[in-house]
Amino acid sequence: MQRLLASSIVAATPRWLPLADSILRRRRPRRSPLPILLFNRSWSKPTKVSRSISMVSSKANKQGDLCNEGMLSHIMWWKERMESCRKQSSVQLTQRLVYSNILGLDSTLRNGSLKDGTLNMEMLQFKSKFPREILLCRVGDFYEAIGFDACILVEHAGLNPFGGLRSDSIPKAGCPIMNLRQTLDDLTRCGYSVCIVEEIQGPTQARARKGRFISGHAHPGSPYVFGLAEVDHDLEFPDPMPVVGISRSAKGYCLISVLETMKTYSAEEGLTEEAVVTKLRICRYHHLYLHSSLRNNSSGTSRWGEFGEGGLLWGECNGKSFDWFDGSPIDELLCKVREIYGLDEKTSFRNVTISLEGRPQPLYLGTATQIGVIPTEGIPSLPKMLLPPNCAGLPSMYIRDLLLNPPSFDVASAIQEACRLMCSITCSIPEFTCIPSAKLVKLLESKEVNHIEFCRIKNVLDEIMLMNGNTELSAIQNKLLEPASVVTGLKVDADILIKECRFISKRIGEVISLAGESDQAISSSEYIPKEFFNDMESSWKGRVKRVHAEEEFSNVDVAAQALSTAVTEDFLPIIVRVKSVMSSHGSSKGEISYAKEHGAVWFKGRRFTPNVWANTPGEEQIKQLKPAIDSKGRRVGEEWFTTTKVENALARYHEACDNAKGKVLELLRGLSSELQDKINILVFCSMLLIITKALFGHVSEGLRRGWVLPAIYPLSKDYSTEESSSEMDLLGLFPYWLNTNQGNAILNDVSMRSLFILTGPNGGGKSSMLRSVCAAALLGVCGLMVPAASAVIPHFDSIMLHMKAYDSPADGKSSFQVPIL
Repeated sequence: MQRLLASSIVAATPRWLPLADSILRRRRPRRSPLPILLFNRSWSKPTKVSRSISMVSSKANKQGDLCNEGMLSHIMWWKERMESCRKQSSVQLTQRLVYSNILGLDSTLRNGSLKDGTLNMEMLQFKSKFPREILLCRVGDFYEAIGFDACILVEHAGLNPFGGLRSDSIPKAGCPIMNLRQTLDDLTRCGYSVCIVEEIQGPTQARARKGRFISGHAHPGSPYVFGLAEVDHDLEFPDPMPVVGISRSAKGYCLISVLETMKTYSAEEGLTEEAVVTKLRICRYHHLYLHSSLRNNSSGTSRWGEFGEGGLLWGECNGKSFDWFDGSPIDELLCKVREIYGLDEKTSFRNVTISLEGRPQPLYLGTATQIGVIPTEGIPSLPKMLLPPNCAGLPSMYIRDLLLNPPSFDVASAIQEACRLMCSITCSIPEFTCIPSAKLVKLLESKEVNHIEFCRIKNVLDEIMLMNGNTELSAIQNKLLEPASVVTGLKVDADILIKECRFISKRIGEVISLAGESDQAISSSEYIPKEFFNDMESSWKGRVKRVHAEEEFSNVDVAAQALSTAVTEDFLPIIVRVKSVMSSHGSSKGEISYAKEHGAVWFKGRRFTPNVWANTPGEEQIKQLKPAIDSKGRRVGEEWFTTTKVENALARYHEACDNAKGKVLELLRGLSSELQDKINILVFCSMLLIITKALFGHVSEGLRRGWVLPAIYPLSKDYSTEESSSEMDLLGLFPYWLNTNQGNAILNDVSMRSLFILTGPNGGGKSSMLRSVCAAALLGVCGLMVPAASAVIPHFDSIMLHMKAYDSPADGKSSFQVPIL
């Protein structure tokens, strides 16, 4: 309470802000509790202390508001992270921090200056824009972090502090350029967001500071994509992580999920507490927000979780990091998302909420765990039984989500009809290229789609058109348009879909260089190492069609030929001379070599200068040689030489390559801009192929296991007839985790029209029977195959299974056989 009071007074009184450091910073001994300071706001007589505060405050204002009221909460947030550090090296770094600015820099330490024009001040200004993100700033060949951020890098990314642990300098750490992706993965895996600042590349004036800009961010579920357009490899894109908000009303609980990458949100209302907890357990979220409506319960108190109601949700959230928010749940959460990701206030989000009307209730937590939809120890996984081992990833995620959120009867019927058609397919099927929708949107909006990803996008579109052109596959595709529409929240007509696919595929094919084109061969020369030309040209040749950059490509060819001529004229005579005078001991050496580090072709030799100049062949070329120098004007080594003609030709070649590479990137980014208007179509196509691949895999595995498609019909609540329409008949039912082909499953017939009481001895199969019936009912209402000889299943509006939590059917043991510890 006293700490809170001190912080509140500091936050409420601007003239005391510079004293935040004296409150928050640890005193001697370093790891002692915070000092308790109370301020009397009625003080009127100035003292030496107040005068020094005014001076510090004035200095802070001149340096760009190092600590203002808005930053204090963020500094407190970082202080909590610093206190959680456990590594000895990072703990020692935290002892050199101050809590008067958002970087945590002590300006009295070495390299801690925060004067205008310094790199530290520049980093402070960047940090103030995204105060709760780790700031990595490009400095030459490294990405550097200081203060709070350096401590996090040492704690979570396995990096060592710069300069060791000397106590007279500020905390500083970083990673080489080539290790950036690994460092970002380590940080985002721990839940941190990272802001990356790049240097403006190109020549600068002497002693001039390089310009810098925020090139992008790396968030959990949303990786850093800057520069991907120019690489020749694919990016492993993680599953997007939403910002989740939970509120409660008279209708029940509401779970709001916002995906910044997709610019979409969904609000599922009328959920039970168990359904909300189930969704939280299967969802990796970036931030969790709890609405103030959860604080009050039926007892009229604001002590959440104390009186039973909300206790399950309270237990799930207790101990996790979350924040409270007020106001209109959807509007306020979207404002929080814009703030977190630094989005413009006008950024809009598309509502993709799926109506619960006509749909079964989402799977209850106990049911989901007892049939293995949520991974549970000792319980066989139902999703794994539905797909072959080679059908993992996105198709598997779709099946899992389908089971957790059973569809409406119309969608389930469409899925089942597609599966029925797949059972009798006679034609070959496509590869079904699967691309995450979040990856498509992120790369296109950032204009960082490389040629490999464009080829994959074209494959998706071509496979959609291939299916449309085949009678059997076209019928399947038309059935799956509705399930794809439900998942994406997009309604696309079949004719418009094919028309758009044809247009986009054609446009990509016009720009991107596809396999089989031979007009972009790497330059070559008889006397220049092949590796040189390969390194210089392979990063941009073969990306786009040559016709779009004919001038730039021709300039490279001309420059490569000029370089080859210069090397031949200036170096070859020396090589010939060295070989002709070389003794058996090999005293003289000389060769044309590729200096990979410097991107140059130079003459490398020793003891090749004649003792007596006699106008013999090669002497004139030897006289033209001069020591090779690097980009900083320093001599490379004693054995490396070049000539003015070669250096000029080399400079022209590099310039031609840079221009060609720039043109290729311009074309790739231009194509990304064109396709941004087609993002919705691409997202729909991607999901359509994912669903198709998942169901083809399910059908093949179901047929192998001896499963069948049930007869399903809408559930009627009219019980006036003699036979209720809620009856369910399962013939030859067997546990989903057993295989009838191996003869280890006992078949059962189940005809349910009302309440049953199931009895029997321990180990008699009661639990297996209940799990089998539950799994069959769930699979049926989802339109999937069931483990039975035949089945008739109504479209239930809710499915629930309650079992003892310590059954272990995976081990073939009932609850009484499992020891309870």
